[in-house]
Amino acid sequence: MTPHRTAFFVSDRTGITVEALGHSLLTQFDSVSFTEVTVPFVDSAQKVAELVQRIGQTAARDGARPIVFTTLVREELAAVLKACPDAMVIDCFGTFIEPLEHELAARSTHRIGGTHSVEDTVGYARRIEAVHFTLSHDDGSSTRDFKDADIILVGVSRCGKTPTCLYLALQYGLRAANYPLIPEDFERGGLPASLNGFKPKLYGLTIAPDRLHSIRSERKPDSHYASLDNCRHEVREAEALMRETGIPHLDATAKSIEELASTIVHQAHLKRRIF
Repeated sequence: MTPHRTAFFVSDRTGITVEALGHSLLTQFDSVSFTEVTVPFVDSAQKVAELVQRIGQTAARDGARPIVFTTLVREELAAVLKACPDAMVIDCFGTFIEPLEHELAARSTHRIGGTHSVEDTVGYARRIEAVHFTLSHDDGSSTRDFKDADIILVGVSRCGKTPTCLYLALQYGLRAANYPLIPEDFERGGLPASLNGFKPKLYGLTIAPDRLHSIRSERKPDSHYASLDNCRHEVREAEALMRETGIPHLDATAKSIEELASTIVHQAHLKRRIF
């Protein structure tokens, strides 16, 4: 039977940072199954007390103490959580802040919510502008202002262009547009006229035909569009077009959106606008 543990991700703000770090660490233990619980906005003594009680109840139910990852900034709240006898508590900030203070010869501000805060008005505005640009230039809906795009993803319909563009906008603040390659482009043997002049911005996505067939069948079952033969044809022609025109491309079949976005940023030498 696979061992099971509960993991809490505890934050005084959104919990995004501690959730990402804690989940990444837990994925290294594939012999153990985890129930992951995010507890954001723990910013008072009462909330910490309620959390400690909840952790105790979880330990009694599971028969094993929970793993608690925390980024609580207020030392008095963090101390109460660390003293919880029913949990293994990992202080993600405390582990790094003290050595950094020593190295930098400076005290940490201990500011709550510094990573994801609207106080960073420049970063916030860049994120909103990037998302607006991406939504306005999705799936070839508009080619206006392509000159302002940081990246333009091309590929056959349903190969993952839209979610990758949205991730690039949300997480990197990049103006990401996308344009579908369609059968008419393959018959013409060249890129759509709308993409002329933007080749340095183009990056292609491709996908295994059987995976594309599965995705398209959910949207339009029993159609020519979703047929395996058509999927094979479109993928083959799209890859040939990208090779002939010198467009770098990436197979999205077995990659997560996060991995696709990170690879594109690296290979296209893009500079993220936000953190």
